[in-house]
Amino acid sequence: MLTSRSALPGFHLALGYTLIYLSLIVLIPLAGVFFKTAELGLQNIYAILSSQRVISAMTLSFGTALIAAALNTVFGTLIAWVFVRYTFPGKRVFDAMIDLPFALPTAVAGIALTALYAGNGWVGQWLEPLGLKIAFTPAGIVFALLFIGLPFVVRTVEPVLRDLEKELEEAAASLGASRWQTIRLVLLPSLLPSMLTGFALAFARGIGEYGSVIFIAGNLPYVSEVAPLLIVIRLEEFDYSGATTVAAAMLVVAFFMLFVINGLQAWSNRHKVRHQIGSGVAK
Repeated sequence: MLTSRSALPGFHLALGYTLIYLSLIVLIPLAGVFFKTAELGLQNIYAILSSQRVISAMTLSFGTALIAAALNTVFGTLIAWVFVRYTFPGKRVFDAMIDLPFALPTAVAGIALTALYAGNGWVGQWLEPLGLKIAFTPAGIVFALLFIGLPFVVRTVEPVLRDLEKELEEAAASLGASRWQTIRLVLLPSLLPSMLTGFALAFARGIGEYGSVIFIAGNLPYVSEVAPLLIVIRLEEFDYSGATTVAAAMLVVAFFMLFVINGLQAWSNRHKVRHQIGSGVAK
């Protein structure tokens, strides 16, 4: 009986190390959260998750992360387009600044944003007289998540734009396509998978963001209190079961939403392949 062999040596050994490493770093800690939560029983779990404070905090966390990720997807793609397609003075400096949120401690980002948008800050002192209050409101959370999530979109879309042939845009224009038709029919099918990837990364980072948010949010229960802060509060109260219950609920909702996003990404990849095949046939 013949057995098929992998083209690469050591597949089974590498797979074993991969599964062990993932289990130790990811699966076992997450399983511990769910086991600790299960000790409460369904009635107590429901009582914790149905409380208005928990619902308000989770709605705020997921809502602001969703808004910030959507905005970053649009403007991050535009920024990546400018960096790839154009040359201008100071380009290298601005390109390096995109990665600053990766390097800065999140607390530093939160303090800087609060100092900027507070009522007596450089920007806030001009906005608040107009009725636009950012610091210590949910809007401040969105601004913090915009700051920390932008690099995920830019750095995900940028390599795809570099590989995208500029001649395709010129050919579409020479054939009479408008700018919107070129974007919709030529660029978007190729960019959509990377845009969805950047959106998923920014969204996932925003859900669990803590350091940059607590300084600018104001942390008012039912108003600007995010779920990660609520978990920390429960831990400080030695309510470990309550903390793990909120954490487990966040994990389930986040996994479901990321699963849907990954499904959309797979669909867009298939659509991209069909688009490329159709373009090849047309040629």
